[in-house]
Amino acid sequence: MNIQLTDRIKANAKSFSKGQRLIAKYIEEHYDKVAFMTASKLGSVVGVSESTVVRFATEIGYSGYPALQSAMQEMIRNRMTSVQRLEMTSANYPIERLLDATLDQDIDIIRRTKDTISHEDFYKAVDALVPVKRVYVIGAGSSLAVASFLSHYFSLVFDSVQLIDAASEAQALQQIVHIGEGDAIVGISFPRYSKRVAKSLKYASDRGSTVVAITDSMLSPLAEHAEHVLLAKSDMVSFVDSLVGPLALINALIVTVAIRRREQVSRNLRDLESIWDEYGVYEKVEDKSNDK
Repeated sequence: MNIQLTDRIKANAKSFSKGQRLIAKYIEEHYDKVAFMTASKLGSVVGVSESTVVRFATEIGYSGYPALQSAMQEMIRNRMTSVQRLEMTSANYPIERLLDATLDQDIDIIRRTKDTISHEDFYKAVDALVPVKRVYVIGAGSSLAVASFLSHYFSLVFDSVQLIDAASEAQALQQIVHIGEGDAIVGISFPRYSKRVAKSLKYASDRGSTVVAITDSMLSPLAEHAEHVLLAKSDMVSFVDSLVGPLALINALIVTVAIRRREQVSRNLRDLESIWDEYGVYEKVEDKSNDK
């Protein structure tokens, strides 16, 4: 179990009520199940009230039951295999509840990302990105999807943007071999963290590049090598990592940097619109709503 959580339980054990001792014992033995139980469900299983469960969470130093859940989920995400995640979801949620449960969890992830993101860190990262010459973007695994999204839109903002193929460590480093001062790299990774992304950020940092990490914790290996760390919540939904929080943060980053570079972005967009029209890149959909 999460070492910090274990320490908190041990440090407060002497002051626990009978009901809180039951909760602590159940968490220690079944933390993988508790991580996805509501406070009401946990109370029902243990035989205490929901309010007792909530008080237990605050008693051991968390802001509330959701924070206690997050601590357990963080530990699970780093240790459980994909097969174990899938089996756990199957056991905890009836199939007719999966749509609502998944959407509700994504909504909660975005809310918690908004509540915890540091505005100061965000705008410092924007300030650091605005003047750079070249931008490299790297992500691996499921994070590659949001890295590709960021690279696509940053190509409308900067003259030179490269999405790094992190299929292998050697290949990733080869693609950033010329990175240096005046350049920036944005690395994206969430548990389980990519070693290739972390090592690429270290190389870029050693070369004097601006390094921005988008991850979920200051304990992430990406944070160690980044000047600017942007934190977003990324909880797991079964064996799938939910990336709605990181994607929302990346949307905000794209828009803010684009506004700061709006003259260049406007020129780029005008040129692109002209090219798209000339070469018929997109189908034009006629508005027939007024046709009689």
